[in-house]
Amino acid sequence: MAEAWIIDACRTPRGIGKPEKGALAHLHPQHLGATVLKAIAERNDLNTAEVDDIVWGTSAQRGTQKGDLGRMAALAAGYDIRSSAVTLDRFCGSGITSVNMAATSIMAGMEDCTIGGGTEMMSLYGAFADQSPFIDSDNLDLREMHPQPHQGVCGDAIATLEGIDREAVDALAVVSQQNADRAIKEGRFDKSLVPVHNPDGSLALDQEQFPRPQTTMESLAGLDPSFERLADYPLDDAGTTFRALVKKKFPDLDINHVHHAGNSSGVVDAAAAVLMASPEYAKAQGWQPRARIVAMANMGDDPTLMLNAPVPAARKVLAKAGMSLDDIDLFEINEAFSVVAERFIRHLDLDREKVNVNGGAMALGHPIGATGSILIGTMVDELERADKQFGLVTMCAAGGMAPAVIIERV
Repeated sequence: MAEAWIIDACRTPRGIGKPEKGALAHLHPQHLGATVLKAIAERNDLNTAEVDDIVWGTSAQRGTQKGDLGRMAALAAGYDIRSSAVTLDRFCGSGITSVNMAATSIMAGMEDCTIGGGTEMMSLYGAFADQSPFIDSDNLDLREMHPQPHQGVCGDAIATLEGIDREAVDALAVVSQQNADRAIKEGRFDKSLVPVHNPDGSLALDQEQFPRPQTTMESLAGLDPSFERLADYPLDDAGTTFRALVKKKFPDLDINHVHHAGNSSGVVDAAAAVLMASPEYAKAQGWQPRARIVAMANMGDDPTLMLNAPVPAARKVLAKAGMSLDDIDLFEINEAFSVVAERFIRHLDLDREKVNVNGGAMALGHPIGATGSILIGTMVDELERADKQFGLVTMCAAGGMAPAVIIERV
């Protein structure tokens, strides 16, 4: 099997995903995608006519995010019309999946140069509120088979089942903010970060907008749980609630609501791109690889709890690579909710100093379809900075799924 080399990765800063506050919220989603695609082409003197495929992740493919955003972003970036593109949706896992699929075609020997990436503008989500698959009253057969609550309610249910209390999830949120603050001050993101400009050329955003480095255990203690009232919100005329959906599978569970805005992932807008090539093509271009794909895996788990698949996904990708946890130098587990990362650390008995060392989505935000590609780029940067060899990236996704990838610094 051929190798897939990671040549470069870049991303936008993450803008607050609120129309009234976000520095990127006024832009079209394809503009964010075009920003990173243009940057990665310019940074590597890429002949875009020779890009075999662009695989793009966008979860909410509605409104201005519909219509194969990857292709439209490539056209907007000035790519040659011969560089094709496809856009996929694995919910939160889309950004890892897009890179994995783009790498797979190279490893299969079918293509030589591909780009994986993603875009998500969560500032648009208010317009999508009535289109959520988790409140679809027209799909009651599936709801009966596999009740799927809101992810925040799932996070609280998992914390209750695992005996993970409010103090533990808050403590991890504080660490995330501290690590992100250190990373920003030390310039650890600078290699991948590209500024976003408005169509008129003026600067829209060149730094992270979401972090709150002033966060403390005391400030988090003052926040009310975010999902307690939501758990009892009626979803249909019959009065079905998210809490009732959980109780279909766990009738005796009395949910302890521990998650709030401070220990949940931030709502943000962003895009990211990862350039990959076969060794032969890379050498012909004079490119030096930064990393290579070692192994990839996908995993499903209970859709009612929804967020637990990263642990078995990590074990599966390690088995595919013939590696153990001790072989991995750094881990990136998306902080969709604090309990996801906390459970991941506990179940795999990980050294906390190896996990999300530059902060995570609680501090930096989670632009759904773009996050996985951001994390892969962050991992490449950190393996180089810290002179480490192997990194594992995984994340939970709605529907009870998790993609995973192991990369090796070259």
